[in-house]
Amino acid sequence: QVQLVESGGGLVQPGGSLRLSCAASGFIFHYYTIGWFRQVPGKEREGVSCISSGDDSVTDYTESVKGRFTTSRDNAKSTAYLQMNSLKPEDTAVYFCAARRGSWLHCDYDDMDYEGKGTLVTVSS
Repeated sequence: QVQLVESGGGLVQPGGSLRLSCAASGFIFHYYTIGWFRQVPGKEREGVSCISSGDDSVTDYTESVKGRFTTSRDNAKSTAYLQMNSLKPEDTAVYFCAARRGSWLHCDYDDMDYEGKGTLVTVSS
């Protein structure tokens, strides 16, 4: 059974940091590109980051998080991460990870094969 389980969300003050984790099971993690997406109720889903498959992964970020967010992966643990620094109130959203077989430089939600249920990140003072 394929599963992607996010964790690490919560309430943080502006300027703070959080690290999200995406634990995968039921498929060969090493072969899959992992994307992080976020959604605010009533707004369109937004792609946040993308990390390609394999050991020499390539990363991609949406403009609004460049320099603040970093995505990484530990293939031995079948887990991907999203380190979020200098958080802003506009980063408040449900964040979820998704996986697509193959090595891709960009993640489009409609192309992903699997997705998790998400974790809520709230940035507020």
